[in-house]
Amino acid sequence: MAGVGDLIGQSVWDSEGVWVGQVVDVRMARNRRGTFGMQQQFTVSGLVVSHRRSPVMLGLTRDPGNRTSWLFKLVFRVLYSGSSFVSWDAVAATGNGEIVLRKPTKALQRV
Repeated sequence: MAGVGDLIGQSVWDSEGVWVGQVVDVRMARNRRGTFGMQQQFTVSGLVVSHRRSPVMLGLTRDPGNRTSWLFKLVFRVLYSGSSFVSWDAVAATGNGEIVLRKPTKALQRV
């Protein structure tokens, strides 16, 4: 699997060969594993894909409690209207700057 930084900006294609957009954010999930539950691991839970070629989110607008200010919410709501969330389970393949999905565009969840 490519690194998280390598996923940002990649083109996303659905199962029917239709261009969905570019990856603008990567959503992570925290998993507690290890001998005593002290070690935390993160896995990719999904991708935010936008058909607009605008600046990426990179999670920089969220604080550690995953809260966002109202101003950033408003700006990103306008910038990324029509964006889709792609569950990592829906990703069929990654490589060569492209991501191919197992689902058609119309089955994706809107952000």
